[in-house]
Amino acid sequence: MLKYTVKKYCSEGSKVNQIVIATLMVLPVFSYGTAVGWMSPMGPRLMSLDTPADEPVHADVVSWMASAAYLVGTPAVFLFGYVVDNYGRKVALMLTSFSMASCWALKLYSTDTWALITARAIVGLGVSGSYVVTPLYIKEISEDSIRGTLGSLVVLSQNMGNLVVYLMGEYLSYHAILWILLAVPLVHLLVFTSMPETPSYLLKCGKVEEARNALAWLRCRDITEASVDSELQLLLLELEQNKSGKMSSALKTLVSDRATFRAFRITLIITLARELCGCVAVLHFASLIFSEASEGSWVLTPNQQAAILGAVQLVGSVTASGLVERAGRKLLLGTTCFVSGIAMCALGAWFYASSGASWLPVAALCLCIYCDAAGLQPVPFVIMTEMFSFQLRGTVTPIVISFACALVSVELRVFQPLAHSAGLYLVFWLFSAVCLVSTVYIALAVPETRMRSIDEIYADLAGKKETKEKDCEAAVTRL
Repeated sequence: MLKYTVKKYCSEGSKVNQIVIATLMVLPVFSYGTAVGWMSPMGPRLMSLDTPADEPVHADVVSWMASAAYLVGTPAVFLFGYVVDNYGRKVALMLTSFSMASCWALKLYSTDTWALITARAIVGLGVSGSYVVTPLYIKEISEDSIRGTLGSLVVLSQNMGNLVVYLMGEYLSYHAILWILLAVPLVHLLVFTSMPETPSYLLKCGKVEEARNALAWLRCRDITEASVDSELQLLLLELEQNKSGKMSSALKTLVSDRATFRAFRITLIITLARELCGCVAVLHFASLIFSEASEGSWVLTPNQQAAILGAVQLVGSVTASGLVERAGRKLLLGTTCFVSGIAMCALGAWFYASSGASWLPVAALCLCIYCDAAGLQPVPFVIMTEMFSFQLRGTVTPIVISFACALVSVELRVFQPLAHSAGLYLVFWLFSAVCLVSTVYIALAVPETRMRSIDEIYADLAGKKETKEKDCEAAVTRL
């Protein structure tokens, strides 16, 4: 019923249905974004004398709360990889929302240490589901002309979640925030039940007519149109080519096929750059960082400054939506990585000198977060989905997300202890080094994937000088 109802309101060949479903499918990512941002205002509140808990929460507990989500997320991505391949993208996405609803409900139920850490651990299911399922879903429902723009909605929705919870953290009570955040995944669970499964997955299950109907609805066309049948045949051809491949195992293909393995290495390294650029730590501990940087010199509170950071992040995401199709993946990724490295270096210098213009740390953090949202966060996900075939996406995505979660869990667990023992300046200089070395690697080894087929991308990879890539990878490894 839904497909006919919605179709009446869109013109023939319109992209409105793709936009509608993409907007709905990023609600779980929005919910995950609120979970990331929640730590910034609520961490200091839980540790304060005015804590909603029975007694102030110890700083180590807050560090474990930040890290627990990604410790669980590391193995959980394989669970979602299994669900995605065996039960479908739609079921996996709804499981993600159920996980986020459970997280907020548990925090409402109790403020004991066990409940706070367990609730944060459940967020690990949310991050795994969001970033395993959503990029695949968007890739498989969108046309090439808007694939990059819709793909950037993943990070845009996460960043909007950060901003919303920063603002709520300044003006609303602890429990009021939790009730509002609980409503988001519940609304998604209610509405998304009427959305279609992806045509690619339906074809994989042998449901050709259902795939045809879903494809026609997504393209706002009649199921009898030649363009629908033509695209369906292309999807069938891709599926058959992957089924008839020489390698029976996707994992074996990743290791044994030279071009595929090189694409896999590139994906892992740009993922390392994305997660160790420092922005994840800044978003989780923004209020604490601003507290140390401000020293009473700013009229705004640390939470209000963090909200400014969230607003800048949102602007960066909007920028990404416009630039990812115009500037290309490689240029946008390399430029934002380089600028972020320079900003992190300046930030470290400010903390090392412990003096200087009071606006500098705020400006540097805003620039870092802008670059992260405009390129470092969304582009690697877009590149990952464009460098692998349908048959490999379900294998590559869990591995890459698991790798990312492992990196972030370590980063968040050691950030506060390292900052206290060695100083914030050293931490920010380490982040800067990761960004600058990664910029060189991106320039030499990462192919452009915009509007190119997998065969064209792999031909580009085969034409690159292997020694350059090995030198860059060695530099990243030494770092």
